[in-house]
Amino acid sequence: MAIQWFPGHMHSTRRALAERLRSGIDVVIEVLDARLPGASANPLLAALTSGRPALKLLNKQDLADPQLTTLWLDHYNAQPATRAIALDAGEAAPAARLIAACRALAPLRGGMVKPLRVLVCGIPNVGKSTLVNTLVRRKAAKTGDEAGITRAEQAIQLASDVTLFDTPGMLWPRIEVPQSGLHLAASGAIGRNAYDENEVALALLARLQARYAGAVAARYRLPDPAALAAMPADALLELIARQRGLLQAGGRPNLQKASEVVLNDFRSGALGRITLETPDEHARWLAAGQAQEAARLATKRRGRGQGAAPPSDDRP
Repeated sequence: MAIQWFPGHMHSTRRALAERLRSGIDVVIEVLDARLPGASANPLLAALTSGRPALKLLNKQDLADPQLTTLWLDHYNAQPATRAIALDAGEAAPAARLIAACRALAPLRGGMVKPLRVLVCGIPNVGKSTLVNTLVRRKAAKTGDEAGITRAEQAIQLASDVTLFDTPGMLWPRIEVPQSGLHLAASGAIGRNAYDENEVALALLARLQARYAGAVAARYRLPDPAALAAMPADALLELIARQRGLLQAGGRPNLQKASEVVLNDFRSGALGRITLETPDEHARWLAAGQAQEAARLATKRRGRGQGAAPPSDDRP
């Protein structure tokens, strides 16, 4: 299942973001979901901000697997002009850590003569607005559990010589990696009308069975985690429905309700600290997705009898 979601306001967000970057930004903070750091990294943003120092902020780390968070921090910290830190969006005083990391990335900026200009961005529903509100210790940005709430840029003074530009959440026009689309949908970063909850829940359960069968067994009071790991995902979802008493007329399991339960339990952290991907896994999925996209474009060019790909809105 290919999941795509790029509402109209995201086109204007992309233009506004490019304009802001041209006006002068010293450091770009990209807020990532620590449970899916690769899937929540926006390739369109990477293209727009190429060459600028970057701070990768692995948010919601309290919901993520701490061992895999360490792997992702090492992965990003090994990249040039990049630093990575992990935190919770609701952390009491993250401003000092963020400002220090930005100053380290742009040591020639700072002071009233050369104030530090920082752009914070990320995909929808990644916790960026909650983070911004925590930074300024007031409700400067709208928050909620629906993707795409923030719609306008705002400038926030973090220190006398540090200005933070907050931007709306933005995805990219074409999600080339199927696993990323599923992980984004499972996290709530994609609008509900863009995916089938049952299919996303089944894909999520398949990932959980591979690494977190014990957590699934504990949450839904199921016996024998080893047996769960080898069970087809649809059979596991049916078992969860029966265990929770989610039944329809005639005693049939209500798989839609069970899917909603599984997705909500993942998003809230009720299933425990879970990360859906490692750096190596995401690199393999990305390579496969790019190869598939290249083949799609080549077929499209052949069909049009052209030697080069025509301009298209579905390409970043």
